[in-house]
Amino acid sequence: MADRPNLLILMADQLTAGALPAYGNRVAKTPHLDGLASRGVVFDSFYCNSPLCAPSRYSFLAGRLPAAIGAYDNAAEMAAQTPTFAHYLRRAGYRTILSGKMHFCGPDQLHGFEERLTTDIYPADFGWTPDWTRFAERPSWYHSMDSVTQAGPCARTNQIDFDDEVVFNARQKLFDIARGRDRRPFCMVVSMTHPHDPYTVPEEYWNRYRHADIDMPRVELAVDQLDPHSRRLRHVCGLDRQAVTAAQVRAARHAYYGAVSYVDDQIGAMLTALKAARLDSNTVVVVLADHGDMLGERGLWYKMSFFEPACRIPFIVHAPGRYAPCRVREAASLVDVLPTLCELGAGRATDYATPLDGHSLAPQLGGAPGRDEVIGEYLAEGAIAPVVMIRRGCEKFVHSAPDPDQLFDLAKDPDERTNLAASAARAADVGAYRAEVAARWDLAAVHAEVLASQRRRHAVYAALREGVYTPWDYQPGRDASRMYIRNDQDLGDLEAMARFPRPGV
Repeated sequence: MADRPNLLILMADQLTAGALPAYGNRVAKTPHLDGLASRGVVFDSFYCNSPLCAPSRYSFLAGRLPAAIGAYDNAAEMAAQTPTFAHYLRRAGYRTILSGKMHFCGPDQLHGFEERLTTDIYPADFGWTPDWTRFAERPSWYHSMDSVTQAGPCARTNQIDFDDEVVFNARQKLFDIARGRDRRPFCMVVSMTHPHDPYTVPEEYWNRYRHADIDMPRVELAVDQLDPHSRRLRHVCGLDRQAVTAAQVRAARHAYYGAVSYVDDQIGAMLTALKAARLDSNTVVVVLADHGDMLGERGLWYKMSFFEPACRIPFIVHAPGRYAPCRVREAASLVDVLPTLCELGAGRATDYATPLDGHSLAPQLGGAPGRDEVIGEYLAEGAIAPVVMIRRGCEKFVHSAPDPDQLFDLAKDPDERTNLAASAARAADVGAYRAEVAARWDLAAVHAEVLASQRRRHAVYAALREGVYTPWDYQPGRDASRMYIRNDQDLGDLEAMARFPRPGV
């Protein structure tokens, strides 16, 4: 099946495009990502469709916007009947494998993946459901500023434990594939939790950077200069409770860059294993993230907004034998990944079981022009009503019913300092955008469904925590009777099968 490539998708969590040299950063040290970008297709304006982990990942998997599939927040359940690219590729004859984070909530912990190599780092229940009706109350599981104020080097963290396991199992699976008899092409997603906060990394990665070389945020705004949604994010993240010093900002960004280098090393380890397993020549490698990180820009941290640092992410496709290196100018997003993978894998039109919000990027991979449009939705923490975004050409329009509109010209104003929505000269354009929002969404209905979903999930979570608790967290299966050396197998045959490559091959 040489005409049907393997697909290796390397996913980072909270990796903003602006933190990578491939996108112009001059601080980060990422030689493996630099190499992939120099030999691959780099999308300059690539976005998540919702700047939060679970909603973004569900859109990535399903090729649909969050509201269409109930992917409202980090405790939303993606219905088992929602087709994902893992379903479509599996039906097309692919072996579908997931190692690492995907933040599935609910009893379906596979969503089309035939094999899952690890559990998830985050809980699979409804405990992290927001409550828009009690916005003033900050639940204990919300982000806090401890991630920033306590930033620095360490020996181990939850994230290091998790990602080391994720990459080890993924590399091992590549060798198992190379040694096995299953000749199906594979689609493997390797999803790390770095460089997600808390901003702490092993000293090896901290020490790769001189503290004085760490750049500071470009945009500093007083609280009274922030838009209403940004002020709500300050509340929900505890910024109004805990002052952050310039030294703490630099330390947090220092640790973030260290975590980016850690991700780069893990990507390098995956590429080395891919080559050692002799699978590299027919594998398309895709690098992406679920969302970005504000990293102190505008005084904000983490994600949850449609400012560029929070929603613009890397998208690099490396397949030198198929696609010449190039840069794609037109905007695209995670909902475009499903139809792209299906076209690469099936090589023909796929009979999709639901409407898609994305479009295949295969033409752009070959150098053709693209659509240049991204649609976004945010329906989770820090919001009190749906927030929607239209990114087209050089402009970005953000709308939420309780708040003033935002319109930015990213070509002239890449840091989004000047909101043009209140300009009389742009009144007609704002009117056209508002008309498009009204045509695309019934925002009152979306708002009502978000509230109804929150009520249902709070009720279910409270009930399931009474009496005997049966968790949904994925439990990886390991059959020790089939591992290493066992007496029901001929030792010579076993050792011969386990050696790769075999002598003389």
